[in-house]
This record gives sequence, structure tokens and C-alpha cells, in this order.
Amino acid sequence: MGEIDDAIERADREGFTRQPPKTLQARINFLMKQLKTTKAVAQEIGVSQRSVERYRKGERKHPPQAIAERIDAAVRARWQPQVRRRRRKQATTTGITVETGARFGYTAPIGTTGDGRFRRLTVHLPPAYAQRLFNAREAGAGDRQMRQIIAEGFKDIYFQDGGARALGLSDVTLNDIDYLDLDY
Repeated sequence: MGEIDDAIERADREGFTRQPPKTLQARINFLMKQLKTTKAVAQEIGVSQRSVERYRKGERKHPPQAIAERIDAAVRARWQPQVRRRRRKQATTTGITVETGARFGYTAPIGTTGDGRFRRLTVHLPPAYAQRLFNAREAGAGDRQMRQIIAEGFKDIYFQDGGARALGLSDVTLNDIDYLDLDY
């Protein structure tokens, strides 16, 4: 996963109305309901079927840290899909807020500086960018493509102020991301 994917995942988690299961046994049982078989759960978290059976029965309560993290990630990725859909649908009508600290580079007319600068920005992007971002993610787009969508939004909204300034600015790139958070 890339930085944009992680930011979308974190934004989704903020909308949860209930917390995911806490105990190992409850998490494994949740995954069993979602994936149906111990074999599928075992493949998802990278353990043997027998280990899944032990976790499910409560015979084993403390998996190694790496496996516990994979179990947690698998549960959170499947937790409250309707809440996630509702929030994303809302974002496609109200837009998304992107907060980032990153190096922005751009292509500008001759005589102006095109050197990239590190900036900390919080910008609300219109619904069209949210829709494009979610569509790209659904289509399996890479982090680079999703960065470009956000960079285009920054270009239109922040740098060009909706067409009121910096009209010669032709291309903005988002590089060296220190942090990136989305809110919708």
C-alpha cells in the first residue's frame, strides 16, 4: 500500500460507529464469517489452517507480533463496509480535505522559479477530485496515479485559486511526502 491508500484507510476508520473485535478469538471468528473457511482465513493472514483452528478455539491466545498485525489489518479492512461506502458517497458530494506536508514541484513559465518547495497545506478539494480518487483506487491505481489526482486538485484550488492566479502554471507534482491525511 502507498501513502494515499493508507490515508484513505485511516479516514475510513475514523468513521467507524463501533470498534472492531478486540480479542484474538473474536477477530478470527469475524474473519471466518467474512471468508467462510479456515483455509481462506489461513491464506489471508499467512498461517496454517491448524493455527487458525487453535486461535478460533482459544487454544492459542498470543500469536507472534507480525501475525497479530496481519490479523488486525485483515479485520479492519473488512470492518463496517456500509459505513465506509456511506462516507465515500458523502465525500463525492461534499469533497475531501487533504492535509499534507510535502515537497511540491511545478512547471511554470520561463523567468519564474520552478524549484520544488516543502509546504504544509490543508486544502479542501471539490467532490470531483474525491470521485476521481476513489475511482482510481477501485480500479487498482498505484500511489503515483493517486498522487497526481491530488496534485491536480492542489494546482486548481490552491496554486491557481480556481483560475484567478498563476494561470501559466502547467503541472504540479507531489513529492517527498512527510505526512498526508484525508478527511471526508
